[in-house]
Formats: sequence, structure tokens, C-alpha cells
Amino acid sequence: MKVIVFGATGTVGALFVQQALNDAHQVTAFARNPHKLKIEDDNLTRLSGDVMNEAVVADALCGHDAVVVTLGSGMSRKGTVRSSGTGNIIAGMKKNGMKRLICQSTLGAHESWGNLNFFWKRIMFGVLLRPVFKDHELQEDLVRASGLNWTLVRPSAFTDEPARGSYKENFADSERDLLLKISRADVAGFLKRQLDEARYINRAVGVSY
Repeated sequence: MKVIVFGATGTVGALFVQQALNDAHQVTAFARNPHKLKIEDDNLTRLSGDVMNEAVVADALCGHDAVVVTLGSGMSRKGTVRSSGTGNIIAGMKKNGMKRLICQSTLGAHESWGNLNFFWKRIMFGVLLRPVFKDHELQEDLVRASGLNWTLVRPSAFTDEPARGSYKENFADSERDLLLKISRADVAGFLKRQLDEARYINRAVGVSY
């Protein structure tokens, strides 16, 4: 499968790229500076561009089978790259007649708010990361309204530990028996699974230990 990744040089994006290449997918890494990606593979194409430029995004999408979005705003707590960039990706996919969109969001967005504890509700997303959280929710709104074959992946807080290969997924919005953390490697693996699975098409699914 030919896959394009937006946010390919981020912590989860880079892990996804490597895992997809390990499974013999053809991967295009789209980023402002894709050469930050320290991966060498004959099936990897690096493409430099700005996800905020709709025309550039549309051109980059041409010829791909699936799109994976792992956009982040770095250290900024006020950026709108997730929602604005995803809006451009959706427009470009429609222009190119593409359907499969896999988008990383966050646990707690919309109906999954009930999965969070007091710390995440009132301190992290309630105060410190409130603009980031709202951008995630707007991103989800755009994806849901896209008319594409979308999957929203909602991970809990990231860790840098190795992949466990096992985690909770597709739990109820009322589920509170969660550690509220998951390794970036396991998130990347779950994203990769969606390339070959259809069970979560047009669904938002949480993943957490």
C-alpha cells in the first residue's frame, strides 16, 4: 500500500513510518523538514512541504492509497496545525478521489471525556493544554464531517517505553479502569494496523494501558 504520513518527523509519526516500512508499505513522509527522519529505506520517499498550504498538500496526496495524520504543534500550546492542516488534507483527498484517512487525536476528546481522571480534566486539558485540546476536538469535527472512510485514534498520555504489543482498545466512554498512558511505539503499531483492518472505519477508538 502507498501511504502518506503528515507529521512524519514527530515522535509517533517517525515510529509509524518505520513500522509501515517494516511491513513493506511504500511510505511518503511529508514534513517541513523530512530529512530530520533518520530512516533509510528504498520504499521511503521524503517530501518537503507545509501542511498549511492547501495546494501543496493536494499535490502531495496524488497517487496514494491511504493517509495517516499524526500532526502536532511541537512546544506551542496555541497552534492550530492539527485542525487547519487536517482541513487541508481532507480537501486534498477529495480533490484526488481518495477515501482512507487515519487520524491520531487524543483520549478525552468529545464523548471520551468520561475516560479521564480529575488531573486530566481539570489541570491538563482544563488549564495547561486547553487550546491544544480544543484544536484536537475541532480536528475530530472536521474528520467526522469529511464523508471519507476515516478512523480517529485516541491515545492516552505517551510514554517512551518499548511497545508492549498489548493494550486496551475500543473501550466504553465510561471506562475508568485505565492507566491513562501508552507507549508511542504501541500507538504507532495501532495506527499501522488500521491500514489492513476495516473494523474501526467511521469510528473513534481509544487506546490505553
